[in-house]
This record gives sequence, structure tokens and C-alpha cells, in this order.
Amino acid sequence: MNEHIAARYRRFAELEARGRSPLYEAFALGVAVDPFALGFLATLPEDRQQPNLLFAALRHHCGTAPDWPAFRALLSAHAAEVRATMLARRTQTNEPGRCAVLLPLLARLPQPVALLEVGASAGLCLLPDRYGYDYGDRRLSPPAPDAPVFSCAAAEAPLPLVLPRVVWRLGLDLEPLDVTDASDTAWLETLVWPEQTDRLRRLRAALHVARSDPPRIVRGDLLKDLPDHARQAPDAATLVVFHSAVLAYVANAGLRDAFVRAVQALGAVWISNEVPGVLPSIARRLDRRGPPGAFLLSMDGAPVAWTDPHGAWIEWIAAKEK
Repeated sequence: MNEHIAARYRRFAELEARGRSPLYEAFALGVAVDPFALGFLATLPEDRQQPNLLFAALRHHCGTAPDWPAFRALLSAHAAEVRATMLARRTQTNEPGRCAVLLPLLARLPQPVALLEVGASAGLCLLPDRYGYDYGDRRLSPPAPDAPVFSCAAAEAPLPLVLPRVVWRLGLDLEPLDVTDASDTAWLETLVWPEQTDRLRRLRAALHVARSDPPRIVRGDLLKDLPDHARQAPDAATLVVFHSAVLAYVANAGLRDAFVRAVQALGAVWISNEVPGVLPSIARRLDRRGPPGAFLLSMDGAPVAWTDPHGAWIEWIAAKEK
């Protein structure tokens, strides 16, 4: 059991944290060889053992540890509080920068669009029409001057000419977060990795935008409750069901397959932005692997692009591979 946890933390260090967060890389490598830390994690349900959840929970109580020895000491001293937070919270990282890699797909659909996001957290990715975007060769200004502008390096991607016209939006989440609640927004900020100050600034700007007209987020299960909520979308709009970094938390492959069938039965446009392994039927359509740690963006089950997990770049592949 502990070796399984150790492998999970080594994988996180090598594929996710390396080159992005030296602190989180060091923490993950430290956890992977530390009997106390591994034993602590083994007392938690498997879906609460994630590196991001552990690191955020400790930061929530103790601030950011400067190195692995300090992290280990703080975890030992505050194990009970950290454990309670890991049981009460989820890794609901709500990265609005992902809208930059979703936009090339949303903008090319018949307008207007109705957005239904599964695993929406606080719903910041339900607001792609309220942000600005800088793709290098093309810039789309935000509707409001105080809205964030997300930079995204685009390789051969068909860049959007205008923002999508969104006439309806709804988020579905097991434990919705409220953009007007100080405790929920503090947790979202804690989930941003410590060195990523620009990302934190963008998150705060997106929260400011969302508070002016909060998206509707409802408590619900991605299988059981999806059809009823999808039926609420206006008939005159193109219904888009989308998700990003969600299906990895659905451990059962059978449930993931059932979700795919449920979405396809709706007749909606389906946009997925996930690690390749969670939807192997899509990944098998490619003849090469993507960059380490990349997400695979797909539309209606067809691979479209490799993307940065936080929306910093998109590498279009639809024209090259099927």
C-alpha cells in the first residue's frame, strides 16, 4: 500500500512538479521515502491521498514550508489538523487559464453556446467570454478592463477571432465552491502552487470577475444528475458539456465509460481536457505521446490538441494525427 503511495508521489514530482514548482517537487520526493508521511497518507481514503491535497492542507494551516525538513516537521506537529482538512476538502483547483485552450473549440461552434461544466469547482472556467486572451499572433481584449488576460503559446492552433457568445451556463460539482465565500476562495488560493505568483494574480482577478455575476453551480453527481441539468439548456443554443482535470478523480474506469456514454446520449458537443490515461479510447487514436505532464484536449471523442495543465500553451494535433 505504502509503495503505491510512494510511486504516486514520485510520479507527481517527475511529471507534474518538475520545472513548475521546485518546492512541490522536493516535498513529493521527500514524502516518497519518508515512513511517517507515507503512514499518515495510508490512513486516508485513496481519493484523499493526492499530493496537491496534502500540500495545500498543510499550507492552509501552517503557511508554506521553505524546504522538505520543515515540511516534515510541520506535518508531524499538525497531523491531526491536516488530516481533518484533507477529509473535508477536495483538490478543486479552479484554473481559469484553461479557458485559453478551450476557446479555440468554443469559438468555432455554432453560436450562441450553452455551457455545462462537470466538476466545475467555483465555476471560473464557465466564464470564457469574460476574460481576455493573448496568443502571441492574436489578442482578444476582455469585455471589462479589470478582467484578466490569459497568455497562451499556440502552435498551429486555429486561433479564435472573437469571444464566444454564451447565453446559458451551469456547473455541476460534488461539493460546489462559492466565489462570494471567503473560506472557499481562500482554499482556492491555497491550491495555487507557491512559486506561481502570476497564476495567483490571475486567479484573484478571475474571482473578481465572477463575483460581479456568479455562475450557477449546483451540487450533483456527473452520472446521476447530468441529464436533468442538461435539459435545462435553451434549445436555440449549442449545448457544450466540458470538463478539465476531473476524470482522474473518478477512479473506476467503468464509471468513466458510463459518463462518456451519458454525455454522448445527450447529443451535446463534448469537450474533454484531461490526462491521456483516463480516456484510453481517445489516446489510442494517436501515434505518439504528448509532452510530459500534458493534457489531451478532445472534442466529441476525437483528439484535438496537447495542452498545458494550466493553459499556458496549446499544441494542435488534429490535422496531424487521427
